[in-house]
Amino acid sequence: MTRILAGFGLLMIALIVIQIAAIALAGPTIEIWRMGPRTAFVPQPALPPDSYQQPAMWLARPDLPNDPARILPPGVRHDRVGSAFVFFVHPTTFMARNHWNAPLDHADSRMRANLAVRSMASVFNDEAGIYAPRYRQAAMGTFLVDRPESQTALTLAESDVRAAFATFLRTIPPHAPIVMAGHSQGAQITLRLLRDMVRNTPVAPRIVAVYLAGWRVSPAHDLPSTGLTACTRANQSGCAMAWMTFADPADPEQARTIASHYPALDGQHSDDAPLCTNPLTAGATAAAPASANLGSMATGDEWRRPALVMPSVGAHCDPATGVLVVSHPPHLGDQVLSGNNYSTYDFALFWRNLRADLARREAAWQQEHAPS
Repeated sequence: MTRILAGFGLLMIALIVIQIAAIALAGPTIEIWRMGPRTAFVPQPALPPDSYQQPAMWLARPDLPNDPARILPPGVRHDRVGSAFVFFVHPTTFMARNHWNAPLDHADSRMRANLAVRSMASVFNDEAGIYAPRYRQAAMGTFLVDRPESQTALTLAESDVRAAFATFLRTIPPHAPIVMAGHSQGAQITLRLLRDMVRNTPVAPRIVAVYLAGWRVSPAHDLPSTGLTACTRANQSGCAMAWMTFADPADPEQARTIASHYPALDGQHSDDAPLCTNPLTAGATAAAPASANLGSMATGDEWRRPALVMPSVGAHCDPATGVLVVSHPPHLGDQVLSGNNYSTYDFALFWRNLRADLARREAAWQQEHAPS
């Protein structure tokens, strides 16, 4: 009996060791299983046609009180008054697993979306107005599972943003310059808006610049379908910047896997290195030292005010992976993702440089469109 018990104990220990090893080797797979939606997909109707006439459907809009996009760190003033209108699509902020798409009345995801607008869209608040719609975003878990429902959830989110963009175009002055920006899910949707609602339309010549962060943008399979070229110099207008920030040592494998679930704009599944535009150099060169960084923004939260952080950090585009790599980044918050993924701070790390970047591009656009 003693030998039997001892053998059983050794067997259990071996099984536990094997299980621990399996979890260690398949960590990302376990995480994906844990985060995927745990409910059946339920189709949802389109929003009523006049939905985005309502102020409550916007996180940021020029007439909203307490607009999170208007925030400035202490000691920073508006450098100028731009003439462009900005359409910003916020990133994924719905983390629950009980829906494939976020309910519009979900308080936590709305709070997170407000913080995202505060961190990211505030880059553009020297302009004439920022519009950032609320929308039934695809849940975080939909990006972690390769299932047909994931694409359906994203299509629903996109339909909301399309309606918001149509309202935006009807609301702003005709012929006014336009800036488009989005992060992660918002960047992916913005790419589709460019393909379907901007390219080869009267809107296309009005584009000052497009800022796409936190999503893999393929130079070969995405960018040509937008009608835009990549930004490669500071005084260039009508171009697109794209980047995903990782700290050294960077491991972008999970980001690559997530993006591989979705076809590029041309319908292909691309495996090329994504477009990497260094915000510190306006795309002119791949690398810049910390001295080139004009200031990052610690975004704060519900209790802490934002703050300008100087000195900050340099960055370089890694040609092998196509991600933007920073070494020893300042502490801007606690939202660092697996693989040293700093995409939450894609705008905040380069906050003041991006403000200067847009000022130069808008000046170039104005010069190009000045009456002859």
